[in-house]
Amino acid sequence: MGDLEIRAAADDDLPAIVAMLADDPLGAQRESPDDLAPYRTALERLAADPNQHLVVAVRDGRVIGTLQLTIIPGLSHRGATRALIEAVRIQADERGSGLGTELIQWAVGTARRLDCVMVQLTSDKKRPDAHRFYERLGFTASHEGFKLRL
Repeated sequence: MGDLEIRAAADDDLPAIVAMLADDPLGAQRESPDDLAPYRTALERLAADPNQHLVVAVRDGRVIGTLQLTIIPGLSHRGATRALIEAVRIQADERGSGLGTELIQWAVGTARRLDCVMVQLTSDKKRPDAHRFYERLGFTASHEGFKLRL
């Protein structure tokens, strides 16, 4: 195993990122790996926003993981800044290798360096393995989440 690098995602990484987003029953219903145009537009928006950190984990030149960390300034909690972790994905042949833990530790460390007081995330109710993973890393299921599709 070569050295792991966690770095900002680049346009060349999009095929691998989108393939990981689509590589499960939930993602397969909402992602379109055959049309990268909307993902390129999204990557440009993310790159232009200093509060967005879309990263990839790379080993031996291969993208094997990704996540998005969003920094959210706020008024509640005495004007606290929070971090939100989204879209954590690991290549199928790398799952169980500890890579997910390394990515989450990177996100938590980055949030600390950016003076966040809390890191939060959501995970679909249909992902019990992910729930156990996050709980093992110290996250607690403290809230019920809601979404409104527009």
